[in-house]
Parts: sequence; structure tokens; C-alpha cells
Amino acid sequence: MNWDPLFASLRRQGFDQWAHQLQAQSPSWLVGHGDYPRWSQALDGLPELSDIEARFDLPAVTVQALCREPQALHQALKGLMPWRKGPYRIAAVQIDSEWRSDLKWDRILPHLSPLNGRRILDIGCGNGYHCWRMLSQSPAMVLGIEPSVLFNLQFLALQKYLQRSEINLLPLGIDDLPAEMNCFDSVFSMGVLYHRKSPVDHLYQLKSLLAAGGELCLETLVIEGGPGRVLLPPGRYARMRNVWFIPSAAELVTWLERCGFINVRVVDETITSNVEQRATEWMQFESLAQCLHSENQALTVEGLPAPRRAVVLAQKPRG
Repeated sequence: MNWDPLFASLRRQGFDQWAHQLQAQSPSWLVGHGDYPRWSQALDGLPELSDIEARFDLPAVTVQALCREPQALHQALKGLMPWRKGPYRIAAVQIDSEWRSDLKWDRILPHLSPLNGRRILDIGCGNGYHCWRMLSQSPAMVLGIEPSVLFNLQFLALQKYLQRSEINLLPLGIDDLPAEMNCFDSVFSMGVLYHRKSPVDHLYQLKSLLAAGGELCLETLVIEGGPGRVLLPPGRYARMRNVWFIPSAAELVTWLERCGFINVRVVDETITSNVEQRATEWMQFESLAQCLHSENQALTVEGLPAPRRAVVLAQKPRG
């Protein structure tokens, strides 16, 4: 992998020391995963496209292009399965991902502060679907972090064709970021909080990444109820092992305010449906339908409240 454009982009944004550290670490990125050779072969198998144009304002992140080897394109993209976030369209290939991530973006975008000219960090961004969608708002920089090797390679499949210098994805988790960066105008943490053993510490981390006056977009699982309501699953939740604290939306507002955020408000609360999350040709493993109780869709298979997700926006004080 050639990460030099990424490091150059970080230096242009004033992250010289961090770019130097990352450059020293980068030889070990991605390649240690046992499936890397297979996924890398699929990435290398992507054919050339011509007359490329990008569309980031459509439900599917779109690469409009002419492809003389459509079968090779389809086969290479299939080699990077499962596709969990999307949808995408590359030439004539429609990637129907497990998550209709466009539905979440449509719920979030109307409430955000304008993203134009902003430096944006998206934590746990998967293959970067929402990062690509942000480009329609003309930000100065979009940086995603995601430790999954496969998701990084899916991002690189898009970047092979689009080659956009203002967007990058690093194979890192939030704990790999420098402490007290205080530099991003917008920070997104979507689908991360409930995986953290210490959710309040996560909120403080998010605050330390924001510049003064910056905006946090936090999307996470919640339960119904008022202040003080928190679910700590005794074992798995919706078949997931690593789910810890699921607060009510009202309790989540309290957590954010206790961490020093201001202008905290819940802008959306939605029950996850089989329209938004489901198995497809591009993600053939179990999905939401297999995680819900067979006789009561309001419960998970463990008998806990079914997935409900909230979006909360908050601001870091300027003082």
C-alpha cells in the first residue's frame, strides 16, 4: 500500500508529528490478517475504468464510469464480501450492503451544522460510506478510523477509482489517536458507544478530539425510558458479545452534559427495521431478522428490548 498521499494530506492539515508517527507504523498495517492475501488479490483484480465521475449526493455512493470488463469488476468486488455498509454503485455493479446506511444519513444530515470547510473525524467508520457521503458538503478534510482490515480494503477499492485527496481512512481505533488533539470541527461516533466498557471515558475522548466550539454527532443504541434508565446486558445482546451499556436517550443526554458538552439535543430516535438492516447477496450471514425473537419482534432473541437507535448532537464549549 502507498500511504504517502494520506501522510501528505495530514501534514497539509497541520498534523506533522502525527503523520511522522503513522509513517513509521504503516508497514505493519493490514497485512497481518490471515485473509489479507485473498482480499488483496481481489483488490488487485479490480479492472481499469474510464470516464469516471463521482456522485456523493445519491443514496448509493456512485462511481459513474465505463467498464470494459464488467465480469472482472463484479468478481473482484464480490471477493471483498461481506459488504456491511453502503449502498454503492461502481459502473454497472450495484452493491446492496447489509445496512441501508443512506437511511441513517438521511435522518442525520438535516440536523448537522454545515460541513463545508470543516475538518471531520469519523470514528469506527466501517468501509467509509458516511465519509464518502460527507464529501457532498465540501468539507476541508474527512478522516475515518476503522481497525477492520476488510473495511479498509473496501474503502481502497473506491479510492482506486476516485482518488480524492481530502478523504482518507486509517486502520486504527480511537485508542490509537494522540491524546488531546483538540482539532476537529466535527466528530462522528456512530455505532461505537455501546461497544465501550467505559462509555463516559469514550465521551471524554470524543470531547478531547474536538476543537473549541466543535460539534459531536453521537449515534448509538438506546432503550425506552427517562433519566436513570440503563440496560447492561447480562450476556449477549442481539447475538453480539461485546455490548455493554445501553442508556435511554434521556440518560445519554445527562452523560454528555456531565462530561461538559453543551447544546445537547436528541434529534432522532428510530427502531431498527428489516428494511434498514438485512442479509443480501453482498452480505450473506445472519442479520437483524436472526437477532430478533421469533414470536415477538419487539424483543431480541435473548428477550431484551429490540434495537432502537438515537442520534444526539452536542457542542464542545468555546471557553
